[in-house]
Amino acid sequence: MVDIRYDLAFKLYPYEPIATQTQPAQRRPVVIVGGGPVGMATALDLGRKGTPVLVLDDHEGVGQGSRAICFAKRTLEIADRLGAGQRMRDKGVVWNVGRVFHGPEQVFEFNLAPEGGHKNPAFINLQQPYFEKFLVDEIRVAQDEGVPIEIRGRHALTGLEVVGDHVRLEVDTPDGPYQLEADWLIACDGARSPIRDMMGLSFDGRVFEDNFLIADVKMMADFPTERWFWFEPPFKDSGQSALLHKQPDDIWRIDFQLGWDIDRAKELREDNIRARVDAMLGEGAEYELEWTSIYTFQCRRMAQFRHDRVIFAGDSAHQVSPFGARGANSGVQDAENLAWKLDLVVKGLAPDTLLDSYAQERAHGADENILNSTRATDFLTPKSEMSKRFRNAVLELARDHAFARPLVNSGRLSVPCVYDGLSLNGPDRLDGPARTRVGAPCVDATLADGFLLDRLPGQFVVLSLDVDAPQIEEVDGVPIHHVSLDLSVDDPNDMVRARYLGDAPYAIYLLRPDQHVAARWNTAGADDIRAALRIALGKGAEI
Repeated sequence: MVDIRYDLAFKLYPYEPIATQTQPAQRRPVVIVGGGPVGMATALDLGRKGTPVLVLDDHEGVGQGSRAICFAKRTLEIADRLGAGQRMRDKGVVWNVGRVFHGPEQVFEFNLAPEGGHKNPAFINLQQPYFEKFLVDEIRVAQDEGVPIEIRGRHALTGLEVVGDHVRLEVDTPDGPYQLEADWLIACDGARSPIRDMMGLSFDGRVFEDNFLIADVKMMADFPTERWFWFEPPFKDSGQSALLHKQPDDIWRIDFQLGWDIDRAKELREDNIRARVDAMLGEGAEYELEWTSIYTFQCRRMAQFRHDRVIFAGDSAHQVSPFGARGANSGVQDAENLAWKLDLVVKGLAPDTLLDSYAQERAHGADENILNSTRATDFLTPKSEMSKRFRNAVLELARDHAFARPLVNSGRLSVPCVYDGLSLNGPDRLDGPARTRVGAPCVDATLADGFLLDRLPGQFVVLSLDVDAPQIEEVDGVPIHHVSLDLSVDDPNDMVRARYLGDAPYAIYLLRPDQHVAARWNTAGADDIRAALRIALGKGAEI
């Protein structure tokens, strides 16, 4: 059962033959394989920075079904910088509150956005086809502005060979094969990555012996726009856990945890799916089945994300369970981390060892996601009677005692990775416990005019707060943007002061193009800033 809108309306880049198909192989600076959220976000970011990009996809647009639906605040902040954030918020279903049930009783509720002063909500629910469409729409806008991005639909990579300073590619199309060369190849081709298989690379980790039924149903319902999760749900034949989310277009995502030893064909029969959905929604509920699937999941990753001139991102590099919304969100963070580094390498402004820091930082993020995802799965599906007793005791305590609620794990929801202690971090010399520390992504804040993150473009930024900073225009050819705030004027609600100064009277921050903090000081001289920026460029840092 497939919503036909996904199949036709989102045919975004129909196949076109290329004039150079019978000519010698063309050389491209960057070729991206895979047109999903990670591939398109990487292409848009690189193209906006001025690096030419070619995207190859074996389809002509987005895949079928809603797939990922939960996009986190950090992902929306990245989408804002790329120009697509507003359309995502306009279409998406905003939610901040979640409720946890055990059987028929609510255990507790939580709010993922308890503080104000952020442009973006904690999450929106938005079907992945829309997310991809809005990125491609922004690419079309960029192309009209002369940004060097090309997308080729139904151009499937069938072979590759790393040859010295480039990668030789074999591409197949409806009009026959052709060859292509790339200085850099980015693999965004998904969990079953053909590129990974072509290179004989491993994908190691843990496979969970469980099955989950997804049903996207179209209905008019009075449920609030919240995340509802049941342990041992009270509905007949609903399995070990259940999840309910609202999406745009009056579509609701329902998940049922079925267990391991099931008859998949039987469970996918419409009458059996409807029996489960009817039990949840109540007798007489009217709905249409839009899309259904059964999935298992794994928590695993590649040992290395960079292999010479081939770089892996998103699901091709790492995979986690869907509980916690860590898949697409972490993949978009891969894209942002990689784009600024590869752009500087292509332009000759940074050594190619800077790309090793991409592998280092995003492997750190993948390990964090896998740890959280594994813990969530073990809590959802106790592996012994003693584990089940512990799980149920935690749920019982959590009804009345706040101290137990952090132990409840129905999928710890995605938060951005902090690169604590990693090689691109510069000095942290700010007095006081300000929360936006070195290695962390910048926290948004309401200004007198707009939001802080909207002031931070995709390049290095010196952010000075109530203090003068040296006006350095560039370091080793890398441009620096300056943002200076007078907090008595620009910060009427003291949000920047609370989030960036702590107990310090003033501060200077050096921010990376991906809005992570590279260094911070109470005050800094020109040499301090230059030295910190060179560390952030991987010059002299051990990686």
